[in-house]
Amino acid sequence: MSIEVTRGESPLVLGLPHTGTDLPPEIAARLNDTGRVLADTDWHIHTLHDGLAAGVTTVRQTLHRYVIDVNRDPTGASLYPGQNTTGLVPLTDFDGTPIWSDPPDTAEITARRAAHHAPYHAALRAELDRVRARHGVAILYDCHSIRSKIPFLFDGTLPDFNIGTDNGTTCAPAVQATVTDICAAAPGFSHVVNGRFRGGWTTRHYGRPDSGIHAIQMELAQSAYMQECPPWDWDAARAARLRPVLARILNALIDLAPRLRSQP
Repeated sequence: MSIEVTRGESPLVLGLPHTGTDLPPEIAARLNDTGRVLADTDWHIHTLHDGLAAGVTTVRQTLHRYVIDVNRDPTGASLYPGQNTTGLVPLTDFDGTPIWSDPPDTAEITARRAAHHAPYHAALRAELDRVRARHGVAILYDCHSIRSKIPFLFDGTLPDFNIGTDNGTTCAPAVQATVTDICAAAPGFSHVVNGRFRGGWTTRHYGRPDSGIHAIQMELAQSAYMQECPPWDWDAARAARLRPVLARILNALIDLAPRLRSQP
C-alpha cells in the first residue's frame, strides 16, 4: 500500500503528499537520467515534522510525485494559470527539463489517477472527517518543501516559510494569523503569505472553514534544513534551528482549534 496513515486524537492532520521516493520498477525504467535524480522530492519532510506535537494524524503518500502528483487537480487543470508548473503526472522537472524516455499517455495517466490519487484523497478525507467528528473542527496542515532557487518556477530566492491559504479562503483568519505570527517572530527566518505558493489543490479542495475544516499549506525552502543538491543530505544544524519553530506552529494550531468551533 502506498499510503501511510498514522492516527492521532488531536484536531490536527498533517498531509505529506510529496515525501515519497518509491517508484514501481516498470515506471522507474521509463525515466531518463534527469528523472531518476528525483530532484523534485520534498526531501525529509516527514522526518522534519516527526514528534513535534502529540496526537497528530499524518497521511503520507510513499510513491514519488513522478508516478502521480496527489497535490494536483485530478482534472489536470493548472493550479497557477499562466505560470510555469508541473502537472498531474509531471513531464518535466521543476527546471523544465524532460524526465521521461517513454512518457505516459493519457490512458496511463487516467489509470494512475484511479490507482493512486483517488486512494490518497480517500484516506485524507476519512481522517479529516474522523477528526472533525471528534472535535467539531479539523485543521489540515499540508507539509511541503522546495529548493529555494528555481528560475523556471519563480524569480529570486524563496523565503524560508511560504504560507498558503489561497488568499485567505481556506481557513479562518485566526489560523493564518497564528502561523504567520510564529514565523514572523522566529529569529533568522523569513516568510511570506500567499506569495508564489498560495496553496495547492489539497489546501484549496479541503479548506472549507464554514464546514469546520481549515486548511493551510506550508512550503519550506529546503535551504532551511538540508543541502539542495544531490545527495540531498539532511543538515542537522539547520534542522535543529527549524524544528522548534515548526513545533510551535503545530502546537499553536492544536491549541487554537477549540476556539474555531464558534467561528464561521
